[in-house]
Amino acid sequence: MKRLLLTLLAIATLAPCAAQVKKEIFESFKLQERRGVSYYIPEDYTPEKSYPLVIVLDAERLFDQVVATARYYSKYQGMPEALIVGIDQEDDDLRWYDCAFEETSGLPSEKGKLFYEFLGLEIIPYMNSAYNLAPFKMFVGYDITANFGNFYLFKEASLFDAYISISPLLAPEMESRVPARLSEIEQPIFYHLISEGISEGDNSAVDLLNSNMQQVQRDGLSYYYDKYDTADEVSIATYGIGKAWDRTFSIFRPISPKEYREQILASTDPVIDYLNNKYQTIEDLFGFRQPVALNDVLAVYAGIRKKQDYESLKPLSDICKEQFPQTMLGFYFEGEYYEQMGEPKKALRTFEKSFGMEEIDFLTKEMALEKMDALKADFGF
Repeated sequence: MKRLLLTLLAIATLAPCAAQVKKEIFESFKLQERRGVSYYIPEDYTPEKSYPLVIVLDAERLFDQVVATARYYSKYQGMPEALIVGIDQEDDDLRWYDCAFEETSGLPSEKGKLFYEFLGLEIIPYMNSAYNLAPFKMFVGYDITANFGNFYLFKEASLFDAYISISPLLAPEMESRVPARLSEIEQPIFYHLISEGISEGDNSAVDLLNSNMQQVQRDGLSYYYDKYDTADEVSIATYGIGKAWDRTFSIFRPISPKEYREQILASTDPVIDYLNNKYQTIEDLFGFRQPVALNDVLAVYAGIRKKQDYESLKPLSDICKEQFPQTMLGFYFEGEYYEQMGEPKKALRTFEKSFGMEEIDFLTKEMALEKMDALKADFGF
């Protein structure tokens, strides 16, 4: 209930700023139909940056909540802004025709095959031509539309990198086909399975899917299962999206005190490796280079001092010169590096350079001056 209230609060807080949400009729050649489509474009969208793409089926039910979640987390948790497309499917029960499957084979119906191509060969190419997309794509669906997302796993390379599957109405054999496919596919995949605790239907297929997914052991697969005991088949659509979003993009969060203690201080690797690996993983997974956060720099600096890993100061200083070029950070850390390496003349010259630059966070010109005075007193410069 606490998470539901938080989600509703986020929607209420962010809904007034809906100028970046637009709705249009999409003329589909594949479907030979005119379809209602909603788009969310971040307020400060710029073609200089690339953005993950989120495709949301059952848009009347899910689109607003996904948009609110995306805006909330990008504003307060440092996660990337995303482009979001919602496909309307409520009128005339379109969802049941778009996402229908054959009862014997479990494969998409004839209309389902066309809808499959509509998303993959029309909607996504259109977004790719109109906006600067990052390689990372997410699929969000509910009930029969959640099941439909699974079909994209069976391409040679999955069209989507993350799936949020809410209370899926599974096609025959999907509870075994999905785990089998995810055990074979090589690309990194986030797969979130969300289930209600109160149901009039038979949830045995979802339970079996979860049981089989627990057996999949493969690097690059991030699988999560959340069952909400107080949610029913209707309210489940309001649960879990925020949690799934948080997990998928958790690597973008600033290094926390817990992360600092349990991963940086506990590791035997050079401290700088943690920072490099974090941002390289972001680039590998999401296809763009994320600017290094000041919080992460300071956490790594604290770890260097705590573990006396002074060799890591030099590469940290190089990162700071690139990311914070007008500030003292880079040259101050480099000065400390030379100081610890027993090169006082180089240290003095480097601290002098830092003294002439902008202060930032805890670093002040007075601190650089104190370093310079101490070196002069100790070595008679």
